[in-house]
Amino acid sequence: MKPPSHSGDDKVRQFTVGADDDGVRLDRWFKRHLPQVGFATVSRWARTGQIRVDGKRADPADRLAAGQVLRVPPGGTTPEKGPRTRKPLTEEQLELADSMVIHRDRSAIVLNKPPGLATQGGSGTFEHVDGLLDAFAGNGPRPRLVHRLDKDTSGVLLIAATPGSAAFFSRRFAGRSARKIYWALVVGIPDIHDGLIELPLAKQPGTGGEKMMVDESGEGQPARTRYRVLDRAGNRACWVELQPLTGRTHQLRVHMAAIGHPIVGDGKYGGQEAFLSGSISRKMHLHARRLIIEHPDGAPLDVTAPLPEHFANSMEHLGFNEADGATLGEAPKLPEKEVQKAAAKAHSKQYRKERRGERRKRSEAPGGARKPTGQRAGKPGGKPATPRPAAAKSGSKPAAKRPAAGKPSAPRKGPGPRKGPAGR
Repeated sequence: MKPPSHSGDDKVRQFTVGADDDGVRLDRWFKRHLPQVGFATVSRWARTGQIRVDGKRADPADRLAAGQVLRVPPGGTTPEKGPRTRKPLTEEQLELADSMVIHRDRSAIVLNKPPGLATQGGSGTFEHVDGLLDAFAGNGPRPRLVHRLDKDTSGVLLIAATPGSAAFFSRRFAGRSARKIYWALVVGIPDIHDGLIELPLAKQPGTGGEKMMVDESGEGQPARTRYRVLDRAGNRACWVELQPLTGRTHQLRVHMAAIGHPIVGDGKYGGQEAFLSGSISRKMHLHARRLIIEHPDGAPLDVTAPLPEHFANSMEHLGFNEADGATLGEAPKLPEKEVQKAAAKAHSKQYRKERRGERRKRSEAPGGARKPTGQRAGKPGGKPATPRPAAAKSGSKPAAKRPAAGKPSAPRKGPGPRKGPAGR
């Protein structure tokens, strides 16, 4: 049955279910005839009573019958699915996108994100890196984000150029095999110049999830940060190298503030103590300096991002030399248990993505048919599911009781059949 044409989208549309749609679920009817209406929209229409079948409210899982009248809210009926419409970028946006690129190949685009530019949009955020990715697409697929940086954090941001490379890089980040090196200026001097911070983190109540805190109650997520002091300016401030072993929200900022040495300019976690007097900028001094990660082409990708202007000026004012941070410290190592856990999590996530396509194909089969419950996928003639015993009818003899847990059943006497309802 093909939906009849409609003269306009300002009126409720009405369709009659044909014989070939008899028994089809409501959500699959939409997939057949109005594919531009997604499942989320169908669910919302059903929840708010905007879909009617013979004048009654309907559920997406309801089965339709031939001859029923289906009423659908206004909307386009042309099932045309063209390429994603890309919003044209302004000259200023194109120039900004081009100025951020520090490396590009067929699989990866590496940007040096400036401070103050969000990675993704949100409430009241309209200028962000995700909105500039069309500038790198050309005639190919739209590049994808595979990790993020805080709005006020500058530095290396990796963009996957293709869907295949996005999956590849995402697995490396999820498996924690990517090595991320940050530079920061912090207030004061840590007593231990090369140390490991292990403090669990959780969202701070009452902040809408926008602020994190140390939570050692047992409910916080494990978080580990390796730090190394590179140079110091008396007892006023020091320059540190940070390497996160986990990827919690605001992890580096919370950890440094928790040990009494907040990042310079981070008033959110350091308060007024995070700001230095004199000519030191009030902007946050946290920079994703370097990223080392496996590349689909074989050779590892190793990219370094130059410092933003305010950070470089503060380094000069405090007497720090960038060359002193060229040598990397020892690569931090996760405990073997954590490595195995991260690898298993990454594998499970990838497996679910691969199976998602299979589930979609099964649901799009004629009539939405699926494999019988008792058969294994891909193995015809598999062992059928054991049928459950039917409920006892009124007046019939009750079934023999199973022995209570932990109590062995009475031993059988003799080789004959066991007495009871099952042996009669």
